Amino acid sequence: MKFMKLGTRPDTFYTEEATRSVISDIPNDLVLQISNINYHLHQLQFSLLPKCGLLRKLCVDSDDSSTVTIELHDIPGGEDAFELCAKYCYGIIINLSAHNFVSAYCAAKFLRMTEAVEKGNLVLKLEAFFNSCILVGWKDSIITLQTAVKLTEWSENLGIIRRCVDSIVGKILTPPAKVTWSYTYTRIGFNKEQQMVPKDWWTEDISDLDIDLFRCIIIAIQSTHMLPPQLIGEALHVYACRWLPDTTKITRPESSGSQTDEVTDKHRKVLEIIVNTIPSDKGSVSVGFLLRLLSIANYLGASTVTKTELTRRASLQLEEATVSDLLFPSHSSSNQHYYDIELVAAVLESFLLLWRRTSPAPTESTQFMRSIRKIGKLIDYYVQAVARDVNLPVSKVLSVAEALPDSARKDHDDLYRAINIYLKKHPDLSKGDKKRLCRNLDCQKLSPEVRSHAVKNERLPLRTVVQVLFFEQEKGSYEQTTRSAGIPTTPAPSESSARDDQKMKRPDKKTQLEEGKKKGGERRNRGDRGERI
Repeated sequence: MKFMKLGTRPDTFYTEEATRSVISDIPNDLVLQISNINYHLHQLQFSLLPKCGLLRKLCVDSDDSSTVTIELHDIPGGEDAFELCAKYCYGIIINLSAHNFVSAYCAAKFLRMTEAVEKGNLVLKLEAFFNSCILVGWKDSIITLQTAVKLTEWSENLGIIRRCVDSIVGKILTPPAKVTWSYTYTRIGFNKEQQMVPKDWWTEDISDLDIDLFRCIIIAIQSTHMLPPQLIGEALHVYACRWLPDTTKITRPESSGSQTDEVTDKHRKVLEIIVNTIPSDKGSVSVGFLLRLLSIANYLGASTVTKTELTRRASLQLEEATVSDLLFPSHSSSNQHYYDIELVAAVLESFLLLWRRTSPAPTESTQFMRSIRKIGKLIDYYVQAVARDVNLPVSKVLSVAEALPDSARKDHDDLYRAINIYLKKHPDLSKGDKKRLCRNLDCQKLSPEVRSHAVKNERLPLRTVVQVLFFEQEKGSYEQTTRSAGIPTTPAPSESSARDDQKMKRPDKKTQLEEGKKKGGERRNRGDRGERI
């Protein structure tokens, strides 16, 4: 970080009650009131009026012998910024950096400490420091932009924000190989000394900024079309992780209060700006990130527009999701179950709506069929995971399990496993609920191993077990009929075909023996072998 030191005299300001004064043999003749502090200073002896055009104008009508009192409650930066300017006039040492530049510059402008008042005045020196040091540095520009939030109107009017944003964006667009300045990058396993500069080197530092300034930078970057949308998405992800609550660790809404409401409003603003800034390109952010934002939106009570957009975006990438991406706690006080089933049901409904609109007549080979089968697997695995919640009602399980079309499941093995887990964790389930749970289970789509388990499963309703047994009996009768009719079955070869295979192989062995023996022994060997067959 760059610093600028001005002045040579030691600090002689001191405080007495609510008064700040300067140690001097000359009596003070100027009282400045700022907030609750009175500054007892001098008009001419220490260049205060000669350097400050505003104070000179306010004191022009006063007598030289009188003490002038002036109120400066509206000075930008308050008493701290004014004291920096006053010490400069007294020649007292002051240290300027990115942390106090904005307040000092705005106060100097307010006091009119310009070249028109005196050559080499404070404003000129601050502008030189801004141009040659702050804007050249990476972190200096970010820190300056952070401090500008407290004086947003002044900073915008004086061009501080615009120039800082331009400087930051210019450095972000710099090829990583040419990045020579210090940056913050705390990813696990990254070693600055051994590895090249990563493409997202800038994302952590700008996450320190206020959301409005962060948005300005992201929009400026997007307007250049020089960075891929995935890199923009990574910056949004880093910012969200920094400033939004982790809903996976929050199970119920916190108690309401004025402070909590203020924090919630701030979080809601951050969320909605992030959602509106996500690039429209599919895959610019991961489906896991979109689902997490949707969970946060539900928790914060975000607008319907925000939740609808997140649901739509997540459904477009639902095929990329894993079960862990779907597991979020419910934040509704009316729900006793742990998992947010409604979130998954809403995203699934949005996916199926689009799938039905765009899919042609389903065939085994189409991409649409592969897509829906992949979603079917995902949902069945998800149901298996949430089925372990002892407070989860049957209706919630069915809301996602039954939402899938028949074509989504090539077999029902995974659905059976989900049902079995639920029945195991809910031993007191009524007969009616058991029937509802199993009503979509197609016994004909169960593998032999699963059917074998099902017929012995005492947790299943009797009707389901009977259906499995009936199908097993039908299948056994069918296989017996086909064998009697001499029709080969693909699952297993018949006994006759097995004997035929053996007979087809024996001549090969006989031929090998005949080639190794004399003609006289060939007939005897062939006869012995015929007796054994």
